[in-house]
Amino acid sequence: MADQTHVLFVEDDDVIREATQLALERDGFAVTAMPDGLSGLEAFRADRPDIALLDVMVPGLDGVSLCRRIRDESTVPVIMLSARADSIDVVLGLEAGADDYVTKPFDGAVLVARIRAVLRRFGHAGGADRGEVDADTAAGGVLTFGELEIDTEGMEVRRAGQTVALTPTEMRLLLEFSSAPGTVLSRDKLLERVWDYGWGGDTRVVDVHVQRLRTKIGQDRIETVRGFGYKLKA
Repeated sequence: MADQTHVLFVEDDDVIREATQLALERDGFAVTAMPDGLSGLEAFRADRPDIALLDVMVPGLDGVSLCRRIRDESTVPVIMLSARADSIDVVLGLEAGADDYVTKPFDGAVLVARIRAVLRRFGHAGGADRGEVDADTAAGGVLTFGELEIDTEGMEVRRAGQTVALTPTEMRLLLEFSSAPGTVLSRDKLLERVWDYGWGGDTRVVDVHVQRLRTKIGQDRIETVRGFGYKLKA
């Protein structure tokens, strides 16, 4: 298991859980599958997986609450799974700290592609809880925007001298904005650059992550350009 990517999969439907586990194992992943949120949390703490797949509607501790508990302890990537493309389910999962979501029923190949896309942007190279942003994505040095400082070598962010804790996805999003301050970046462009989507994606993922980033670096630091996208105020 040490040389494999370790996936924690929490799903209460026996058929889906077993079939998905087999499909992921055939693609070379090591999988710990749990039927409810409480056992999923215990497995997460015991095994420290490389990525977590969490169904929204699981008993004991629902997927959104489990995501929050994981995010309190780790920056490990999280993908939410939902039987509905309901806006509330999607937004709640993303606001809880999830990095992406997949709607059920899903094609196994699509799920594997999304897992690998998330792991690529997290700089995954085996082992647990690696949440680093690849330093090659940003030029070296410290960038300053008002009271906001971005150390692109140390991968640290400070606001008014205080360290700001960002998830790897939030850090990559901020690096994209800071690489072109004052330039409007469309949601589709951000999906391509940050989420590694070579195909169409749900722009709600971008919107929720921008909102989460704003709460940490300042609500007025990232400006919405209606009908076009977002830009970082220089």
